[in-house]
Amino acid sequence: MRNKVTTAIFPVAGMGTRFLPATKSVPKEIMTLVDRPLIQYAIDEARAAGITEFIFVTSRGKGALEDYFDLAPNLEEELRRKGKDDLLEALQQTNMDSGAIAYVRQHKALGLGHAVWCARRLIGDKPFAVILPDDVISAEKPCLQQMVEAYAETGGNMVAAMEVAQDKTSSYGILDVASENGNLLDVKSMVEKPKASEAPSNLAVIGRYILAPSVLHNLEKLEKGAGGEIQLTDAIAADLHQGRKVHGYRFAGQRFDCGSKSGFLQATVAYGLARPELREDLAGYIKSIAPGL
Repeated sequence: MRNKVTTAIFPVAGMGTRFLPATKSVPKEIMTLVDRPLIQYAIDEARAAGITEFIFVTSRGKGALEDYFDLAPNLEEELRRKGKDDLLEALQQTNMDSGAIAYVRQHKALGLGHAVWCARRLIGDKPFAVILPDDVISAEKPCLQQMVEAYAETGGNMVAAMEVAQDKTSSYGILDVASENGNLLDVKSMVEKPKASEAPSNLAVIGRYILAPSVLHNLEKLEKGAGGEIQLTDAIAADLHQGRKVHGYRFAGQRFDCGSKSGFLQATVAYGLARPELREDLAGYIKSIAPGL
């Protein structure tokens, strides 16, 4: 019987320079998408997939991120006193049980692979998920939940995958696929940020992973790869070379790259229009400034 995936790593040590000057004092992960910070969407998705242990890989200046998940008894009491039960319920959803969250520091910005490796002592010898909060995925069934259900049948390693424009392949880890079976892709190799002319496909790895502990062992031995960083894609590819299985999973849903200003704005509009109490006003405003839409 395969081990259940109950632990997730959230790499949140980045400086968010594309959102300066806002991120001078506000961690990018708690920038709000409508009325919830990006990290809350990631946490909610993890909970829906059965995650009960949350590991944040942070860096200096992320204190506000840690405080976000703490209790706010004075605020809760004020909302309770005023009978604002809806707001109280929303606030309580941000609370985490004592001991459910662990924080690990990444002292040097050496890449995603290095960030995941920093959590190795908390993972031990069990499978784990990795969620990149920058990738917000709108789906009827949360993306990681889709993957966990598929993983129960396949084991091994699994990465979320979607097609991207050929000229964008140099921004992603790209899959070379041996065969497809519905949403499952049998991966024969992976390459990090290839030139468009050298990419084996246009199937890109998106920020959701379910990984075997062997990937952490591979990260111990890796040299710097693309961009002068330790790449998680390279560690997963090493598992392939060692004879272990890697599957891609074509998730159902729409992904927004909230690590970019354009993607963040697109997500804001999409999530705003999805809210019944906001839809009419927001749609009316959009039509008023862009009547041709």
